[in-house]
This record gives sequence, structure tokens and C-alpha cells, in this order.
Amino acid sequence: MNRKTSILPADYGDWLYSLKQRIAGARQRILLAANEEQIRLYHDIGRDILDRQSQQGWGAKVIERLSIDLREAFPDMKGLSASNLKYMRFFAQNCPDLKFGQQSADQLPWFHIITLLTKLETPELQEWYAREAVQQAWSRETLEIQIKNQLHLRQGAAINNFQQRLESPQAGLATQILKDPYHFDFLGLGDEARERDIENALIRHITHFLLELGAGFAFVGRQVRLEVEGDEFFMDLLFYHTRLKCYIVVELKAGAFKPEHVGQLNFYLSAVDAQIRAPDDRPTIGLLLCKTKKRLIAEYALSGMDKPMGVAEYQLVRALPEPLDTCLPTIEELEAVLSAELEGEE
Repeated sequence: MNRKTSILPADYGDWLYSLKQRIAGARQRILLAANEEQIRLYHDIGRDILDRQSQQGWGAKVIERLSIDLREAFPDMKGLSASNLKYMRFFAQNCPDLKFGQQSADQLPWFHIITLLTKLETPELQEWYAREAVQQAWSRETLEIQIKNQLHLRQGAAINNFQQRLESPQAGLATQILKDPYHFDFLGLGDEARERDIENALIRHITHFLLELGAGFAFVGRQVRLEVEGDEFFMDLLFYHTRLKCYIVVELKAGAFKPEHVGQLNFYLSAVDAQIRAPDDRPTIGLLLCKTKKRLIAEYALSGMDKPMGVAEYQLVRALPEPLDTCLPTIEELEAVLSAELEGEE
């Protein structure tokens, strides 16, 4: 019986993997370059419209005609509707240097830019969310959710002892990944929900939960068992953070914060460091989520713990603050205003 001799070289698998990585990288660079060209083109068109409107005084009907002519000339090209031409004008008018502060606008997809301009009132907030959107690779939907939930007010706000228990720059990064409060209104639970109900609902809605926790959190397990001298203990939730390179133990409390809660969490962190943490992992961090807390009591309680941990509140049902966009035009309102302005100049 003749056996077929392999014609593939011994290192073919490694070479194929290397080629795949290079091709994937090149495709990503091509997409980024194409997006940059699109954003710069849109900005140039918007600036031309602004200049001609100012110098020649033409209005909405010219934009309507321009849209028709451009779509006829480029039938396969999207983004040449009259409404999108008005967005280009609005973009050029409100972002003349193609930047949101220090963040270059051409690093963002087109409708991210429109969202930033129409949903946020100040340049400082536009820059903050633009930077986060690029760094965290947010989708447009995620960007809108984070703006609505006022992430800029919550991120880094949790009480913690990281400066005393972690080395720099780990302490600063750990501070920034925690929020206060956490919004769990997507669970559909009332304020009377018990701890196990909340935990079960968080697992059922793990995608939303991970989005609320933020980039870098990887779910490891729930009710994770620890055995210490024959006794069993179960942690509510265990995560691994890919940027911090450490485990994060999350404990839920359905009531108000009590100092003894951090003692229990401190014990869990010690056990995880001893039994689960790998030699190259950084120290395990704890996050205690409670319904309410008194800040000074939490600060005193954390100051006596030798493990790094934070304390934050969660909200199951929120009386939503006045949305940022209530004082700003919606996309539909923006189109109406832009059209009215142009028509009034005819």
C-alpha cells in the first residue's frame, strides 16, 4: 500500500498563521485608511457648502439639487443624500479643525461623529467620549448608551484603597475601570430584589453586564467555590481583567453597605491569591456592589483592609436624570433646523 508523501514543508502551519496575521492587519489598515479618506472628504464637502452659502447666499434647494446630481454621477456611492450633505455642513461648522480636542475626528466612523456633535453640548465632553470611543472600539449603539448613561460622571468614582494597596500605574488604571453607580436597569428587577435574584439576572444578561462593567472584563464564573481547611466558601462572581492582568472578585449586597462586608471580601481575595492566581498575575482586586452606602463609613472600612478593593452602589430602577440631549437637537430636529436656515437664505 502506497502512502502519499506530504508536499507541505514542516513549518507550513507557522507560516500560514503568520500570513493570516499579516493579511488581517493589512485589511484593518485599509479599512482605517478608507474611513479617514471618507471623513476628510465629508469635511471638505461640508466646508465647501459653508463657504458657498456664505459667499453666494444659496440655500436648501441647492443642496437638494446637489444631492440629486452627485447620486446620479456616483450611483454606487452611499452618503450623498440631502440630509447627509447637511450633516457634512454641520460637521465642518462645528469641527472646523477636524478634531475633537486632541482626538482626530477621522479616527471615528461617520455616524459616531454625528452622534458626538448632536448628543453632547460641550467640546470637553465631545473630546472625552471621542477618545473613549476610539480606545474602547465602541459601536455607535454603545457610544449612544454611554452618553445617555453619563459615563463621564461615573467612571473612576468608586471608593477604593488602590493608592495604598497597589503600585503605580496599576493603582490609577484600577481606579479608572471602576464606576459609581453601576446601572442595572436592564435587568427588569425592582428595588426589592434579593441578592440571588440580581446575580441570576446578571448572568442571564451577561452581555449587557459586561458592557456596563467596561472593556477588559472577562467572565470566569459565578458562585465560584473556595475550600479552606475543609470549609467551603462561594464567591458571587469572578472575572479576569485583561488590561490589569488580574482576577476581580465581585460581591453583591442587596442592602446598605456594612463594614463587615469588606472583611468577607478581603478573605476571598486572600484565598484567590493563594489558590487561583498564577505567578504572573497581578494582585486580585475586589469590587463590592451594594444598594446604598455612606461614603465615610466605606472609606474607614477600606483603610483597614490589606487587599485592594472598591465599593460602589448599583441601581436597579433609575429615576433617569434629564438626558444630555434634551437641551440639544435630535438628528431629526437638526435636519429641520438646517433646512430652515438654508431656506431662509434663499
